[in-house]
Amino acid sequence: MDQNSSSKDLVLVGSDHYLVMVRTTIVQVFVWFFIYVDMLMLFTFFSKQAFRSDARYILFAHTLLGDSVLLLLTDLVVLLGYFRVLMPVSHCVVLCILMGIVVKNTPYTITAMCLERYVAICMPLRHASISTTGRTMVAIAVVWAFSSVKVMMDLAILVVTAPPGYFAKPTSCYYQVMLVTEWHNLMHIILNEMGFGIIMVIILFCYTKIMLAAQAASGENKQSVSKGRRTLLFHGLQLILCMADLWTPYILAAVQKQSPHLYLTIRFFIFIAFTIISRALSPLIYGLRDKKFFLALKYYMSCKVYRSLEKRSSLE
Repeated sequence: MDQNSSSKDLVLVGSDHYLVMVRTTIVQVFVWFFIYVDMLMLFTFFSKQAFRSDARYILFAHTLLGDSVLLLLTDLVVLLGYFRVLMPVSHCVVLCILMGIVVKNTPYTITAMCLERYVAICMPLRHASISTTGRTMVAIAVVWAFSSVKVMMDLAILVVTAPPGYFAKPTSCYYQVMLVTEWHNLMHIILNEMGFGIIMVIILFCYTKIMLAAQAASGENKQSVSKGRRTLLFHGLQLILCMADLWTPYILAAVQKQSPHLYLTIRFFIFIAFTIISRALSPLIYGLRDKKFFLALKYYMSCKVYRSLEKRSSLE
């Protein structure tokens, strides 16, 4: 995913300046709207002790934070592309490393959330002792470590294989500047696909175990297990949306060959649909479908609106 997500400065480049400006404006509207919503949800999370001590909500807040950072970094790259800013490869590499790590965070965090649901439903007596706040923070640290491994590998290979003077060369910022050889690019794609496959196997394992638990459950337990099964299905959808960028380079390559005049339009649509909306919308839906979190969010939003109206009336 980082292979495509970090190259969005190219998505707006075209000969029609007015069209480029409209596309950039659309990106700004989407990015800042979703960042605002994410900040509201993070405020709700930090406002209640019950959320801050629950592993599921801690992981959810981590997803919100990671996606917000990714949206900010992506928007920065879009603006650099819009103003046609070139930077030395060495500077671009720093930005690519940050984006590469953050991009991987969400799929790994979703996997951790699936495992937490698996423990809650299939090992309910051990859930409280396993899913503690301390162990959840350790899991988040592991997520960051795993997210960094592949990016650090790419950086090490780049340092070894880059030709003389490469890091001083001015460039538009996109992840492919770290993949200077064909074999490195191929390895990058294969490792992405393997990572996606491993995560899907973990989610399918958790889903199968929960399905078996649902057949054996009864009454209130059955309702709880069914809810957990739906949650895992939603996590699977989240993962597919998050990893959708893995296949976009192949789609765009085919489009460029078949219909070059539609290339920029389709690339822009894929960027909006898979990079911005899909990554921002899935945590939003997850937060809203959780009754406890939704009620808290609604309460704090209503308080904020009330205080705003009260302040306005006092000024009048």
